[in-house]
Amino acid sequence: MPHELKRISTRIGSIAESATLKVDGKAKALQAAGRPVISFAAGEPDFQTPEHIVEAALLAVRDPKNYRYTPAAGLPELREAIVAKTLRDSGLAVSPSQVVVTNGGKQAVYQAFATLLDPGDEVIVPTPYWTTYPEAIRLAGGVQVDVFAGSDQGYLVTVEQLEAARTPRSKVLLFVSPSNPTGAVYSPEQTRAIGQWAEDNGLWVISDEIYQNLTYDPSTGSGQANRKAVSIVEAVPALADRTILVNGVAKTYAMTGWRLGWMVGPADAIKAAANLQSHLSSNVSNISQRAGIAALNGPQDAAEAMRVAFDRRRKLIVAELNKIPGVVTPTPQGAFYVYPDVTGLLGRTWGGVTPTTSLELADLILDQAEVAAVPGEAFGPSGFLRLSYALGDDSLLEGVQRLQRLFA
Repeated sequence: MPHELKRISTRIGSIAESATLKVDGKAKALQAAGRPVISFAAGEPDFQTPEHIVEAALLAVRDPKNYRYTPAAGLPELREAIVAKTLRDSGLAVSPSQVVVTNGGKQAVYQAFATLLDPGDEVIVPTPYWTTYPEAIRLAGGVQVDVFAGSDQGYLVTVEQLEAARTPRSKVLLFVSPSNPTGAVYSPEQTRAIGQWAEDNGLWVISDEIYQNLTYDPSTGSGQANRKAVSIVEAVPALADRTILVNGVAKTYAMTGWRLGWMVGPADAIKAAANLQSHLSSNVSNISQRAGIAALNGPQDAAEAMRVAFDRRRKLIVAELNKIPGVVTPTPQGAFYVYPDVTGLLGRTWGGVTPTTSLELADLILDQAEVAAVPGEAFGPSGFLRLSYALGDDSLLEGVQRLQRLFA
């Protein structure tokens, strides 16, 4: 009898489904079945893509030059626009040859880890973390080393914590500010200290800046003088030779479905990533690239209006969640998520159910309040929930009020 081979490779079979997409999919299935579920699960703006961006795409559809293969690393005009955006918002001057345009930010994250890691290389990961990072690190053969900061630290790790996690196998520091899932933003001083530590220890940095344009005033929550999420390469310019920035248009411009991201970094790393992409996916859709040029080079009024709306929702959801006894919700300073500490709700009985983990609590909330939230297990330790406030004001308030009634 011939030797029976495994149907699915161990490497791919070990990948976990995206927890955020899984919860959002379950919520949408319940909605389709007629249940009035309110979902805080997906990190997706509820706004329409700004009209001038859509118009640019419509023009591109009619232009035959967009019907053919284009350079795998991206259209020259878009790479130039990304160069300008990187200088404007990250304080880093680069050339177009240091840019690769990707199919969304996720591909940029995957390619960054795949480009830098050999089997056994360690990646220091401030925790809580976005659910995709562990899978991208594992696929590249890397070893994830978590450094946890809880609500008592505002979800911000310290240099001392990072140093305690460093070993001779440490190669990469993952740096994310503003953070998904917590909305935490490192101050310029904290960013400089962490960046200098990485520089002093010869580490590479992968910095996910997808939310860098969604920041708010840390003191009053007014949004009038919003804090800038200082890029780690602006704080420590010497790091530029060992830093890959990943970014995209999805969050700032409500373009999640357009699948347009990019990576920026040293010429040798970007050339290697471009070689990978030439075999993996080749060029991103030219229509999306033309839309991206309009997003980055065009008027920013619509993007600013969305940011102001997120700021309003941020203040509302934090105030309402903190009315629930046992829930501690630090005020996020960026992105569009809150990350309440719900350990005070665990081990207590609600509607005949006694959850002991945030995974069980999220199931309880969905079943009894018809509200979808992502449990902390998707982002690190149990005891937390992630709620996105990128949904309509009325739905946001109704959803939190359901929680207030459930946990009264």
